[in-house]
Amino acid sequence: MADSKIEFDENLFCGRLKRLYEAWQGNPDLWQGATALIIPAGASSQELRYLKSGALQLWLFAYELPDTILGFSQNSLHVLTSGKKVKHLEGLAKAAEEQAGITVHFLVKPKGEDGKLQADELLQALQPDGTSAIIGILPKDNHEGPFAEMFGQAQASANLKMVDIALGLSDLLACKDPEEIKKAKKAAFLGASALQKYAVPQFESIIDEEVQTKHTSLSQKIEDVVAQPDKQLQIRLKPENCDIAYPPIVQSGGEYSLKLSAQCTATPLKYDVILCGVGARYSMYCANVARSYLVDPSKQQEAEYKALLAAQEAAIAALVAGAPLSAPVAAAIQALKEKGQEQLVEKLPKTLGFGMGLEFRESSLLISSKSQSTVKPGMIFNVSIGVQDLKRTDPNEGQAEVYALQIADTVVVQPDGAAPEVLTTTAAKSWADIAYYFKDEEDGKPEAPPTPKANGASKEAKLRSKDDTFKAQEEARQKQRENQEDLLTRVNEETRRMLQRKKGDGDDGTGPGRKVTETCAYRSVADMPAPRDLAIQVDQRTESVLLPIYGIMVPFHILTIKNATNNQDNDHAYIRINFNFGTGYEPSAKFPNAIFLKELSFRSSDTKRAAKVVQEIKMLRGSITQREKEKAERATLVQQERLIRGGGRVVSLPDVWIRPNFGGKGRKMTGQLEAHQNGFRYSSPKGETLDVMYRNIKHALFQPADKELLTLVHFRLHNPIMVGKKKTDDVQFYTEVGEAVQTLDGGRRSMYDPDEIEEEQRERDVRNKINRQFQRYVKHVHSEIWEKNFSDLGLEFEIPYRDLGFWGVPHKTTSFIMPTVNCLVELVDVPSTVITMADVGIVNLERVGFSLRNFDMTFVFKDLTRDVMRIDAIPSQSLDTLKEWLSSMNLKFYENKINLNWKPILKSIVEDPDAFFENGGWSFLDQEGGSEDEDAEEEDEADPEFQGSEEDSEESEEEESSDEESVVDSEEAEDEEDMSEEDEEEEAGKDWEELEEEAKQADKVKQSDSDDEQDRKRKRKGGASAAVQKRARR
Repeated sequence: MADSKIEFDENLFCGRLKRLYEAWQGNPDLWQGATALIIPAGASSQELRYLKSGALQLWLFAYELPDTILGFSQNSLHVLTSGKKVKHLEGLAKAAEEQAGITVHFLVKPKGEDGKLQADELLQALQPDGTSAIIGILPKDNHEGPFAEMFGQAQASANLKMVDIALGLSDLLACKDPEEIKKAKKAAFLGASALQKYAVPQFESIIDEEVQTKHTSLSQKIEDVVAQPDKQLQIRLKPENCDIAYPPIVQSGGEYSLKLSAQCTATPLKYDVILCGVGARYSMYCANVARSYLVDPSKQQEAEYKALLAAQEAAIAALVAGAPLSAPVAAAIQALKEKGQEQLVEKLPKTLGFGMGLEFRESSLLISSKSQSTVKPGMIFNVSIGVQDLKRTDPNEGQAEVYALQIADTVVVQPDGAAPEVLTTTAAKSWADIAYYFKDEEDGKPEAPPTPKANGASKEAKLRSKDDTFKAQEEARQKQRENQEDLLTRVNEETRRMLQRKKGDGDDGTGPGRKVTETCAYRSVADMPAPRDLAIQVDQRTESVLLPIYGIMVPFHILTIKNATNNQDNDHAYIRINFNFGTGYEPSAKFPNAIFLKELSFRSSDTKRAAKVVQEIKMLRGSITQREKEKAERATLVQQERLIRGGGRVVSLPDVWIRPNFGGKGRKMTGQLEAHQNGFRYSSPKGETLDVMYRNIKHALFQPADKELLTLVHFRLHNPIMVGKKKTDDVQFYTEVGEAVQTLDGGRRSMYDPDEIEEEQRERDVRNKINRQFQRYVKHVHSEIWEKNFSDLGLEFEIPYRDLGFWGVPHKTTSFIMPTVNCLVELVDVPSTVITMADVGIVNLERVGFSLRNFDMTFVFKDLTRDVMRIDAIPSQSLDTLKEWLSSMNLKFYENKINLNWKPILKSIVEDPDAFFENGGWSFLDQEGGSEDEDAEEEDEADPEFQGSEEDSEESEEEESSDEESVVDSEEAEDEEDMSEEDEEEEAGKDWEELEEEAKQADKVKQSDSDDEQDRKRKRKGGASAAVQKRARR
């Protein structure tokens, strides 16, 4: 349990505490007449254990409380635990008394003691007035640890009457509320997705490629996928809430066990009958799914499987509210008999499922023929029908004779007698989805075309993944299009809300820096230095420049001067000083009727002094401008909390560089990054320090060195901080794992050179060592500091997904850009790129076309006052991957053939939002509907009837290709006209001079006629020139 910032849901706790007392006191027989309840919990364990005491803690508090004793009397709750846990639980006491009428008492176990005195006090409190109490306990729960052992001894020595309340507690937890059902649905979706989207493709690949893979290896891979669904399955579930309910079971080759405790063998997967079961947990709520996959099955196996499937569906349909738990068994047996598979009835297990929840298997809710419990709404069941020790009479080569079949799903009972909801439908189970045929293809014998069947299964020697590839791609594209259509409404609404918020915000347009009207060169004439001569002087002390004007030295503060230049002409120098002025100048706005000086020019015969004076002015202006800029940046900084240094041993990361660096002179040196109680501190050997507070971290990124030369951690901040003299939103700490530059001696070295091999191995060892060092540091910070003390921030180190990465140009160089859970990042090159996807409104893919090798991607942020972010020159091969990723992030994207000028577009939206939404909002970027019009225009231009039309020439400017066709057509048309004119002129017998004069006049006339249309102007000039050339040749 975390040390601080743990927040309990008071309404949840009080509501469920009240339900517990109502169930206990309302039906005392079910609780064996207990007058008090004791629910102990021992030390935490890494083993996968299901205890009713732990289930009750999770149900009440949504947290596990190790080394804690809960004692329930008739109107009070006694909690014996450590002082640290009491601090978190104290807030529930007042709410419990007000909302549930239950008084909560805390007994604190002193640190360093065993808590024996407090245990005796708790047992005494459960016996009011010294009367003999009946204590309800859970005798089957075995707790570990010295604290649990001590309490067990104290409980035994108290000589109290004990009764088993497991049945009452199971009844209490059996019916789930909507929030519990939601968690169970997520667990079911996780397990079914791991089976369908990962395990099945693995089986298909192994069979298709004939790879030897052990059952244990497959089980471990499926377990890893369930624990990290965001990586392999691309499912947006929090990994910290995901876990397995039991190790995944994969069986084949004649060795089968339908027990949930079955262990996978270390033998390779066989191509016969494959059983796979996956149990998943989300927020401690369990779900289960199991399937059978048959390779080259026989007719007998097909009939048996279809009968079992019908039996399972009948059993599920019988799980309606009010029915006994024996009803599903009778329904399953009846279905098997109707399918003509009576021999399978005797092979059915004693139970066809069980209740589920916080416990994987609730023993009081077994689906069996002897069960008399009643099905209630909100109950969750695992319905599992399987048979084993079946024999195949005609096994293929390499297939076992003995096989088993199993189908299991997780279902939730609905109210009002409605049909139960199956939560694991993601995992397909129809015959067409689980049967694979290879024998016909391998035999190479021609067969008649297969007769289509009702279920669509045909005996073809192809995998389902190959047969349905195109169909699956089309379905994915259709879902993507539907998702994008739904996102348009949401994006427009978000933009509308943002513009409404911005509309009321005021801005006086003044920055945080010092205003020019507040500057003062000298308070009085007496403060001015005595003039040595009438020459320009630079006063560094008062940051002023004294200029001689009409025989008087006039001071000007350096902030009033825009620039100074020096030009030499023979023996003289001309100094020109330009001053700030104009409507954007702050004094102009404050004194609109004042007259401002624009510039002054001086002539000097001393060229060296003139150059020196101009240089001094420039240097003074540069230093003052930089200083004012730093002041302005510091004025906008948010005040950070003070660093609280960690006590004892502080975990640190040594020999790391920082970006941006501190600046200053001297050789740059590495420092160390320490993780303290509320922030990081980076310190260098020069004594420079930088503090990064945890609460100021927006994104924490960790990128191990793979194909790069850096291993780094990067922090994107909520509020900028100053690093040296630079204001930055990003801070990065990194270590180089190799040399970026290598000395080449010109000689060739063999790939088998021992020195070369040793050097490469040494580089790999260094890279792996540094990666492990960073990994340990990141893991410690996350688990020991952030999860315990700052769980409310939701901080975790995100690792970029290299498989989804692509090349592009975010700034000036081509970089490899990778997405994380919440960002799109490029962290190696300078400057780094971190785009928070939650801040992005829409994405526009520009220059997308079949003939182009690259395209650009523009991110338009929800805050339209921000500049857009562009990534240029992305290879076209990455287009489909990016579309899929954007859709998975629920981001609306568009495709365009040209780059857009976004500044005026965003400005017009902000200035006139009503017109923007009246025209459909962001739908103006959807240009897919315009392709047909453009094709029609090109056809019109190709028609000779319209070649001379001015309208066609205007429309041809929309696309470069149609523009070029119009130019060619117009030139050819004019050439034909010129040829006809030449024939007439030859008949009249005109000479060379007359022809040239007429050509000049024609050029002038055509030029004046086409002034309003630039495109026609170019074409007419080209036509006239061609006519002159042809006449000259004549």
